[in-house]
Amino acid sequence: QVQLVESGGGLVQAGGSLRLSCAATRSFSSAYTTGWFRQAPGKQRELVAAITSSGSTNYADSVKGRFTISRDNAKNTVDLQMNSLKPEDTAVYYCSKRAPGFREYWGQGTQVTVSS
Repeated sequence: QVQLVESGGGLVQAGGSLRLSCAATRSFSSAYTTGWFRQAPGKQRELVAAITSSGSTNYADSVKGRFTISRDNAKNTVDLQMNSLKPEDTAVYYCSKRAPGFREYWGQGTQVTVSS
């Protein structure tokens, strides 16, 4: 069974940095896009950043210039470097792989808490 495993969450002070990593137990076809989503208490899950198999990226406006998504195809990992963290970045962060017409895959989530 395919699994996505997130790691790297934790507690950090405002202005600090964290690096999240999403590891997949197998490789995926080039049709899949990997995304990092987050969900704060009482809020809807939202897309933070995404990267295609060719390396094209997109970011939520709220994280542009602070977060960077990258991939290592040889390792089947996608990382999210988060700098200049703010208390409003506090959420559970999820990794997801999605492709039109194909099954979606989600990780179990990792907690990121930013203290003021």
